[in-house]
Order: sequence, then C-alpha cells, then structure tokens
Amino acid sequence: MHNFQARDHFADGAQYIAGRLTKGTSGASHAVIDPATGDEVYTYELAGSDDVDAAVAAAAEAFPGWAGATPGERSDALHRFAGVLAERAEDIAQAESLQCGKPIKLSREFDVPGTVDNAAFFAGAARHLQGQSAGEYTGDHTSYVRREPIGVVGSIAPWNYPLQMAAWKVLPAIAAGNTIVLKPAELTPFTSLLFAQAATEAGIPDGVVNIVTGAGKDAGEHLVGHPDVAMTSFTGSTGVGKRVAEIATATVKRLHLELGGKAPFVVFDDADLDAAVHGAVAGALINSGQDCTAATRAYVQRPLYDAFVQGVADLMESVRLGDPFDPSTDMGPLISHVHRDRVAGFVDRARSYARVVTGGEALQHPGAYYKPTLIADAAQDSEIVQSEIFGPVLVVLPFDSDDEGIRLANDTPYGLAASAWSRDVFRANRATREIKAGCVWVNDHIPILSEMPHGGYKASGYGKDMSAYSFEEYTQVKHVMFDNTAVVRKDWHRTIFGDR
Repeated sequence: MHNFQARDHFADGAQYIAGRLTKGTSGASHAVIDPATGDEVYTYELAGSDDVDAAVAAAAEAFPGWAGATPGERSDALHRFAGVLAERAEDIAQAESLQCGKPIKLSREFDVPGTVDNAAFFAGAARHLQGQSAGEYTGDHTSYVRREPIGVVGSIAPWNYPLQMAAWKVLPAIAAGNTIVLKPAELTPFTSLLFAQAATEAGIPDGVVNIVTGAGKDAGEHLVGHPDVAMTSFTGSTGVGKRVAEIATATVKRLHLELGGKAPFVVFDDADLDAAVHGAVAGALINSGQDCTAATRAYVQRPLYDAFVQGVADLMESVRLGDPFDPSTDMGPLISHVHRDRVAGFVDRARSYARVVTGGEALQHPGAYYKPTLIADAAQDSEIVQSEIFGPVLVVLPFDSDDEGIRLANDTPYGLAASAWSRDVFRANRATREIKAGCVWVNDHIPILSEMPHGGYKASGYGKDMSAYSFEEYTQVKHVMFDNTAVVRKDWHRTIFGDR
C-alpha cells in the first residue's frame, strides 16, 4: 500500500508561488483521483488568472538576480537540487504512482532516477553555456556571440509523466538563467509541487521556480498569453499545441512545442525475432501506452509477420495488471475512466475492419484498467493506424520490400520517434537516415538519456528537451562587435555620405 498522504503534504494548497504553497483563487476546485481505485485522494482550489499573475510577478522579480548569478553559482544550486531529489526519491515515486496509476517499479526505476540524472546533467551543463569564441571576421572588428537568458518562461506539462516533464521544462530553463512558471496538468499536480519544493530546499531563490495548478482554458491560456512571459514551452497533444501557438503568436513569444506521436516499429526480415517481440511489448506498454514515443505501429517484413504476431500476443497475455504499489505489477491503469473509454472506443471501432488478436477489453475493476491489446489486418489509412490512441494498443501490418517498410513508417502526420530492427548495419543505417522522426532507435525502443535531445518532426512539434541542445530554446543569441581601428570615418561611410 502507498504511504504518500497528499492531504498532509499539500494542506496549504496546490499552488507554489515565490517559495511557498498557497491556495488557488479561481473559485473552482478539482479532485485528484487514484486511477487504480477510483478513490478521491486530494481536493484543491484551482489557480485562476490572479494566481498566474502573482506567479509571473514572482518570476519576474527573481529574474535579475538569478540571471546575474555566475554559471558556477547556478551549477552549485542545481547539484544541491539533484541531491535533494535523490533524498526524497521514495516520497516522489509514491506520489507519482498514486496520481498516475503507474507501477511503483516504473516510478522508482525510471521516472525518479531519470529526473535526478537530468538535474545532475544540467548542473554540469550550466557551466558550459557558451557562445562562439572571438574572432576578427571583417579584419577591422572583433566579434563574439553571447548566450543570454530570455526572461520568464511559461511552461505547460502533461499528465503522463508529470515528474519528468516538470524536470524537462524547469531544468534547462533555470540552468540558462531564466525563471519559470510551470502549469502541470490538474489531474497530476503532486510531483511538480514536490519538485518545486525540492528546488527551494536546495537553495534556489524564491520565485525562480513557480507552479500554478489550474485548468488549461483558464490558467493555461492566461499564462501563455501573459505579456510578461517571454517564452512558452508546451508538451501535449497536437490539437492543443496549435491553440497554444495561436495565443503565443499574438505576443511574439519564443515557442517550443513537443506534441503527439505515432511511432513506427519497423522489423526487417533479418531481425532477431525474439528481441523484436520483447521490444515491441515493452515499447507499446510502457506507462500503459500513455507515452508519445510508445511503439504503436509495428511494420513487419512478411517472412517474420505471423511469428511476430503470435509472439507479441503470447507475451502480452503474460503481462501482470494490478495494484500499482505491488512491486510485481507490470502494468497499471490508464489515467482515468474517461481516457480508458476513449481508448476502448478506438479498439471497438477497429473491430469492423481489423482483427483484435488479444486484449481489447477493460477489466471488471473499480480502476481504469484496459488489457494490453494487439490488432492485426488493419489498412494503412485506417483510424487505428493513423490516430494517436495513447493507450496499451499496438497495431501490426506486414510489408514486402524495404522501400515499402520505410514508406509506411513515414506515412503519418507525426515524427517524434521510431525504431528499426535489423542485423544488417547498412539496412539499419538507411532506416535511420530516411525515417522522418526526431529519434530513431536501432534494435531497441524507448530508452532516453539526459545527454541526448528529445523532440520531433512534422506534427510532433519543434524544439528539443534535454541535452545541451535544449539551451537553443531557452537562450537568446546576441552578436557583439568591437571596432578595432579607432578610425573616425570608416570606409563604408561613403555609401551613406561623401566620397572615398
């Protein structure tokens, strides 16, 4: 059983502004539901526009001091931050599993250690935030490039990985000298709040990290449109991302979007079949399939197709659904009954044109559980192949030639992640070149690491999380040029007045 008591931790409210918890002022409340039981575990007052204004004002006030800190000072603070997160690891893991329904082994072994590692990475990266070295590119001037923080960042994070998404938004922003207001999903506020409290405990100044927990239409849109917010970073669906872009454009903000995905899993006929089967099940079912990089479309070259379908079905049927706090549980519930019914709707509609090989039903259980599902014999242009389902559903299709496999992999609006399975280095290398996605794994699917960028092509958005590449999002690049001649009248002046 879990021992994280949200009512005790957040008795003062679910907003974190200028270093303290406070209650929202929208006049509306929201209940956090444990998706594994259907029980209400915490009710809080949602943030409204006044709370967003207060958080932005706190971030703006903190910005000059934090931006003016030396890289070493910011680095030291982030190292302390990583240490506090590591000390609080079990509490954070318990909170993540409680609000999301994810198995405790996933929270303990993936979400929390990945977040601690992110903090440690950006602690180091803060000291290497450099522009181009000086040079005399005209002969008469010395030029160099500065990287400067943008200002107040307003970020919106989704409910599927609330802890990791908080880290991906906050850490590069503050490592670069910005301050931030983060709006987590109202379904899953706990670990974002714990994350912000850990920042304060680590000595990061009040106002550098702020949390406003409110509805997207109210707190979210007000944050994106706020005139004192210089940049917006959003992770979520492509549809909502378009709305965020519309609002941000009105005030000409810097914009970073990490949106939906429909990742292809391409298995060539020389692949290790057992490895591909295990990789497909793991890649499709991580976080109950509620992962924008999850394996969702398996394309299998025809000689391996039947064996792959049978192998995946058998392995899916062995996956243990149950209590997220039981260490032996492999897969927990979906985030809510509403979302479970949405996933079920995709599968039920697919029955008219495809074959449900295994799964395809909800458990008779108070929680929002849905069985791991494998679908075959669907057409490439069908809904189940083209639409993001965001659940434990894998659809498998055959292909003949390598050309066809890569063409089918690219036949989607999305381009976030993909994988290619082959023992042939030339075949695999071709796939990594020609598949249009921000990440292409070879003979694996899902692993991420702090040193490497995460972000998409096409309708999956633009910009990068993690890695030093994320500083491209969170810094302004400034060219500085010094005249080295001390000549009053420059030769180029004659193009404006006078003669040579």
